[in-house]
Amino acid sequence: MDTLFSLQDRVALVTGGSRGIGRMIAEGFLRQGARVYISARKAQACDEAARELSALGECHSLPADVSTVDAARELAARLAAREPRLGILVNNAGAAWGESFDTFPEQGWDKVVDLNMKAPFFLTQALHGMLKAAAAERPAKVINIASIDGLSVNPWETYSYAASKAGLVHLTRRMALRLAQDNIVMSGIAPGPFASEMNRQARDHADEVALRVPVRRIGQTEDMAGAAIFLASRAGDYVVGHTVVVDGGSMLGRG
Repeated sequence: MDTLFSLQDRVALVTGGSRGIGRMIAEGFLRQGARVYISARKAQACDEAARELSALGECHSLPADVSTVDAARELAARLAAREPRLGILVNNAGAAWGESFDTFPEQGWDKVVDLNMKAPFFLTQALHGMLKAAAAERPAKVINIASIDGLSVNPWETYSYAASKAGLVHLTRRMALRLAQDNIVMSGIAPGPFASEMNRQARDHADEVALRVPVRRIGQTEDMAGAAIFLASRAGDYVVGHTVVVDGGSMLGRG
């Protein structure tokens, strides 16, 4: 029981790991002993975040835009050149687009769905061999970062975002059944209000947003890191295909 939440000697990749929720998760993993690779589209920001996070443990930068299949495969190849196995994959990179129904563009659909729903599938596929290699010793883990907006309806016109996150929740269920055959445990997290570039309301108006959260605050690093550590560690080995809601009760309040 002493090592129930330990990630010692585990290798983890967190996409979108240079800021926001991805960085919170990367920080938590490092504090629990994992060797962490973070990926982000902007190379300079990714490199800088890795340097800062290295104060907590071994953290490396692998800049990449995983929104295309070729890019996902390239990232997998670059990681494979450095590590023989991958114990934990966090599919966190995401995008959003808000626009009225009458003018919502195709670009706003394709950009969001490609990154939020297609990328987790094809990056996991590209890393399947490395995950199976890690799973020979203990279950490997894949954690998809969805959103409460994929489980309940928000008041904003973010059509492709809501659809992609709902799709990711169900994709997590479907993929989990297949990956369990290889001793790879897939699960998900549906965050509520956390300060990030994607949730600028929570970032810039935390006090106002907190009034709509039953626990009267927005999410903090420890809240997100704790959920991810649980799923990534031995403690979460029996959570298969489910998406854990981490939102301070926000989704219940919407009802």
